[in-house]
Amino acid sequence: MRVLTLAAVSLSLLVLAAAAEAATPVRGAAPAHLHGFLLRADEPVDNSFPRTPSFAWNPVPAAVRYQFQLSTSSAFRESGLIYSATNLTTPVAAPTLTLPWITGNPHALFARVRAIKSSSTTPWSAAFGFDMEPSAAPKPLPSEPGLLRWTPIEGADMYQIWFVDINNPTAKMEMALTNVLDEREFYTFHRAASWTGTIRWRIRALRMDNDPETRQNHLPAVGYGPWSPVYSSTNPAYATGPITLGHTVSDVIAAGDASSPAHRLMPAFTFSGDTALDGTKAELFRIYVFTDRQCLNRVYTSAIIGGPAYAPRPYGPLALPSNPAALPAARANYLRDGSEPDSFSFDGMPIKTTESESAATPTTAVPADSDSTSTTSAPAGPSQLKFSGQLGAPVDLWDTEWPSGGYYWTVVAVAAVSPGALTTGSGSVSAVGATSTTAINGAGFSTGDTVLIGNASNQETATIVTVAGSNLSFASPLKFAHGAGEPIVRTGGNFQYEDLELPQDVCAAPFNRVARFGKDSEPSLTAAGELFASGLSPSGRLTAGRSTQAFYGYPLVAWTPALGASAYEVQWSKTRYPFKPQPNPQNQGALGTMTIGTAAVLPLPAGTWYYRVRGFNINLPTGAQQMSWSDPAKIVVAKPKFRVVGGGK
Repeated sequence: MRVLTLAAVSLSLLVLAAAAEAATPVRGAAPAHLHGFLLRADEPVDNSFPRTPSFAWNPVPAAVRYQFQLSTSSAFRESGLIYSATNLTTPVAAPTLTLPWITGNPHALFARVRAIKSSSTTPWSAAFGFDMEPSAAPKPLPSEPGLLRWTPIEGADMYQIWFVDINNPTAKMEMALTNVLDEREFYTFHRAASWTGTIRWRIRALRMDNDPETRQNHLPAVGYGPWSPVYSSTNPAYATGPITLGHTVSDVIAAGDASSPAHRLMPAFTFSGDTALDGTKAELFRIYVFTDRQCLNRVYTSAIIGGPAYAPRPYGPLALPSNPAALPAARANYLRDGSEPDSFSFDGMPIKTTESESAATPTTAVPADSDSTSTTSAPAGPSQLKFSGQLGAPVDLWDTEWPSGGYYWTVVAVAAVSPGALTTGSGSVSAVGATSTTAINGAGFSTGDTVLIGNASNQETATIVTVAGSNLSFASPLKFAHGAGEPIVRTGGNFQYEDLELPQDVCAAPFNRVARFGKDSEPSLTAAGELFASGLSPSGRLTAGRSTQAFYGYPLVAWTPALGASAYEVQWSKTRYPFKPQPNPQNQGALGTMTIGTAAVLPLPAGTWYYRVRGFNINLPTGAQQMSWSDPAKIVVAKPKFRVVGGGK
């Protein structure tokens, strides 16, 4: 009975609330000139956007607040409502949600607004129709052997690359956080042009849908843009000889000297050659990144690759063969993703690739203040954002002050080693189908041993059934012909992968196999000649800002997306320098606000203010994901101006 009573009371309250709203008189003219924009309210009116736009409209005299809605229905039916805001005090709105890719005839999304006055409500405005369309697919950029490179897409969080010719049994898809991807599948355990000569690929940009519940009707919003056409990249024959470092490559191609630009995205590393310091010809390699010229303080460890380029992947390395018996199959197929077997440095220390690290915890709240002249630091704010899904390993690097500061990198040769292995060479020619061969030295081989015979191009596994001096007989016929001098290796236990060189040695003179590069995160842009700010002027008009112009009430500020950023923080201060972030009354006193969008309405009282924006790169380690601040932009909030328009006695 109590449940029924409570339900009845709740229903009564709803009826009373609805009746009260219905009883509010509808008077006056509806808000006019509702439109969407990306940076400034005075942009040419557009009806198609690649990311969630902001909105503005002409102010309504005597409006206390505005009610704003987004819907998939021009009639704004309840099931079509995606977003609504009821307490907007100025004629601008910055929806904090990811809108789905959606198009219609003529439009598929609709916005409307109405003004709430002290004793009445205006009619709803005419619906503003618009569409959400992704940017065009990335296009190839000039690159280097073994490396794909493409145009960065504004606002992309990640890229998905489809290797068209790898289907064993399903298509091979890879993810990249930067604008480069190495071709390790094609080079690892393969050197022939039939494997590496031409690479066909497609690509599409990905965006995060971090908090689907912010869409009121839970309409799905996919995280991908359109696939590109099929692109083809060609590679020259693999260059042998001493290992030689090349360029670092991302949004720029850098040679490592002081005149080279810094990378805004995590770069790829290119090299040539295959010969270690001791003359060993290697077919596997690893890249190390250090903070010092002596190559001691290691900050990044690459996955093992077959060369001649490496670019970080957030979801792990190739599944390298774990035992000698699996090696011939690896030479005959493209490797899938997986894990690396045990790996060791040249001096015997265990090595783990950065690609296998656990995902970092993303920044979801305004961090504790670390940029204040106060003797006490403001605590972190409450959580404002949500990130879902597997974010991948933190495969990016921290900012440096280039060219005075930077990173040092090198390449070392790597070998797959089987403990207890015994190596000799063939002493004669063996034809296809032969069941025996002559070894240069048969000592140590015995019945039951498994051996690998041949070079990389004709390597195969065989089991010894008899040993007579230097003559080795096998359990089954050989599949390939073998010449004199080709290696015969008795395999022992499982493979372990060992560096054939010590970074400290190859970085030092006389080898000097070390190069530099810089990494500086891209700041967002808050102004380009004029502020990206919109709002209400003191005289009651919708305006877009200039540094000499004032706003009345809360202004909307926008910024350009920063490469690598998945979220943004906005702060404001009463002084440009020193910049002293002020508490946000709408965020429990935190020093600013967080958003996944590229616009925010700032709760600024009257006065002269300076605001700044920075991105957050969630592919950096936890607690160090902040990117560069934008230059502080000046914005003035004034008191309203009044004018007597009539009089009396």
